[in-house]
Amino acid sequence: MDISSLSSMAPERIAQAYGLNRTAGSSDRENDSFGSILDTALNMIRETNDYENAAQSAEIQFALGEANNTHELAAAQQKANLALQYTVAVRDKVMEAYREIMNMSI
Repeated sequence: MDISSLSSMAPERIAQAYGLNRTAGSSDRENDSFGSILDTALNMIRETNDYENAAQSAEIQFALGEANNTHELAAAQQKANLALQYTVAVRDKVMEAYREIMNMSI
């Protein structure tokens, strides 16, 4: 799966997608924006974990013979895989930004 399109997204577009106000001038609003981004990231991690658990549960049910539909199993596994790849891509971008900030000279 190609996730290179994540790097080309403008920060304004990401903020708009999450409903954040990027033009806030006060420090309270900036803290709220950071808190909103952090909450969104934590929710994304929880959602990824839920997809992983659902896929594992579907695998167990299929192995035990409780489920006969292979399509549902494949769909659950694909959702979990896609969520994990997206989460890893976001983590990599955050780490790249952190390294860039740490390498800045003051």
